[in-house]
Amino acid sequence: MNIFDIVGPVMVGPSSSHTAGAVRIGYISRKLLGEEVHEAEIYLHGSFALTGKGHGTDKALIAGLLGMHTDDVRIPDSFQMAEEKGMKFFFETADLGDVHPNTVLLKLTGKSKRKLEVMASSLGGGRIQVNSLDGLTVNFCGDYPTLIVHNQDQPGHVAEVTSMLSHKSVNIANMQLFRSQRGADAVMVLECDQEIPKESIAWLMHLEGINKVTYLSLKED
Repeated sequence: MNIFDIVGPVMVGPSSSHTAGAVRIGYISRKLLGEEVHEAEIYLHGSFALTGKGHGTDKALIAGLLGMHTDDVRIPDSFQMAEEKGMKFFFETADLGDVHPNTVLLKLTGKSKRKLEVMASSLGGGRIQVNSLDGLTVNFCGDYPTLIVHNQDQPGHVAEVTSMLSHKSVNIANMQLFRSQRGADAVMVLECDQEIPKESIAWLMHLEGINKVTYLSLKED
């Protein structure tokens, strides 16, 4: 067991699940978007909706979307900082279904108009789980460089992606495959031990049958 599973992360409080986890969800979502957030629609579910305001969940999510980490002393001032940067945001409560009570859905638009929809949960101790991207099921924690490939469910796509990673000497730590139904939309989630070169991600984007490529880099902006 990791020591942070017991005492929680280094953070600006008051809660590891409602505050630190929320910061991390916002931060990982910004990294997945791959650029500064211009607009954020944020839908709070369950405990996040009921007690989140008192725990600073709203300010924590915005802080993460601004690129802050859990120990950033500026977290309480995130609303003002977002407004100064021209980031538009609003919050709503929502029933997101049979999900963890500390769950949020973020609909993001970047500076270049790139869009991304992220649903994620705060599991406690600052740990999070990303549950869906753009409405398709995924399952990863954001602790590794992570490649998410939305593709048509056809033979050959998995081999193309894994061969590219092998060629670039990128080791796969964990791989998951999801699909809506046979022959329809599918998703590959590959958590890796090394960062993936930008040119390799660009190459994937141009392959026939690849609908979208999203990459979580752990390098600082």
